[in-house]
Amino acid sequence: MSTPHPVAAELPPHGYVITKPVPGSDIPADYTFVLTRDEIYVPIAVRKPDVRKHGDGPFPAILMGRGNGRGGLPLVEQKVALYSAMQDRMIARSYVVAYVNYRNEIPYHYETRDVARNVADDISGEGRTLKSAPSVDSDDLQSAIKYVRSLPYVKSDKVGAVGVSHGGETILKAAAEMDFTCGVVIEGASHEFLTVNTGATAPRAGSEIQYNDIEVARRNANKARAMERIRRIHTSMLHIGRDHDHLQGIFKLAHEWMLEAGKDSTWASFDHPAHGYPFIERGADGSYQPNTQQQAAFDLFMDYFDRRLK
Repeated sequence: MSTPHPVAAELPPHGYVITKPVPGSDIPADYTFVLTRDEIYVPIAVRKPDVRKHGDGPFPAILMGRGNGRGGLPLVEQKVALYSAMQDRMIARSYVVAYVNYRNEIPYHYETRDVARNVADDISGEGRTLKSAPSVDSDDLQSAIKYVRSLPYVKSDKVGAVGVSHGGETILKAAAEMDFTCGVVIEGASHEFLTVNTGATAPRAGSEIQYNDIEVARRNANKARAMERIRRIHTSMLHIGRDHDHLQGIFKLAHEWMLEAGKDSTWASFDHPAHGYPFIERGADGSYQPNTQQQAAFDLFMDYFDRRLK
């Protein structure tokens, strides 16, 4: 009878850091390559409070991301420059802020895969870390959370995440697999997480899917599969919608089904013309001039983080 091969342990969280200045700010960024669960590296940017103003910490941390993972480190640098004024205001409230990136998603693979786990290396016997299934972008977000938790200046039990669009859905996917303190899902394009029909029979206006109406989204979602994922979530969530967005019904349905499952979920929505409006960009001239709805949404989610992370 052969001896069973042991399952290899994952390496502890770590990253390789390049510190660079941030345009328009006196707070630099640690551009960091973070080890993932399948032992490749993804880029994030970590910015922390100035010890001369805030002390050595440890501080609560907020990870933020937007859209699909792509673009590598150059994209992370672009986003840090774009959102640096907003991040500076978050850092001034004594938060570590990390902009995250992850691998580009394989369309609809999330809906058909089993959750990846370590398996024994029965071929070589070399104790490699093998996986039962390919990793996806939400696995990379989990690796980023674990890395940020490991930083000596971060309160490991006070880590939250905020994401726009697919970045919001990625937070829900990650929360179904691991616990962190809280999340803010902004216009969460959670069609995969809720298994909403986006195929040829989905309601459309031209090429754009139409799920502004929550009842239309509800009829086109697989509730049994969605609730199985939602029941695994133990992380508090704030969902922020956009009144006239074509996916507003999906944004709100995630919140309603979280409530139905007995989860801590809060809903808010604003009327704004731009997708992702709570992520406030610098103007072309470098100015920071949020409009009324942007400021209200920013204040809302930062107050939410203050209540749960401080």
